[in-house]
Amino acid sequence: MAFRAEINIMPLKELLDPKGKAVANNMKSLNLGSIKDVRIGKHIHLEIQAATNEEARELTDAACKKLLANPIMESYSFEVFEI
Repeated sequence: MAFRAEINIMPLKELLDPKGKAVANNMKSLNLGSIKDVRIGKHIHLEIQAATNEEARELTDAACKKLLANPIMESYSFEVFEI
């Protein structure tokens, strides 16, 4: 079966997000001063061949832990859909 994983990776809330801070600081010059906090992360799509949804979830979790996310600096969440 084919599955698609949608993964969101974000910097940990305890850590400074310099990209997000730079974007937030520039909001004022664009007349968007009501936007006060910006955090920038990554969104990743994976296509997976697996026998079950649970196996696809396990593969996605392993990919996040081993390669896609740095657990010292980032958190991740994902959803898996059959395609």
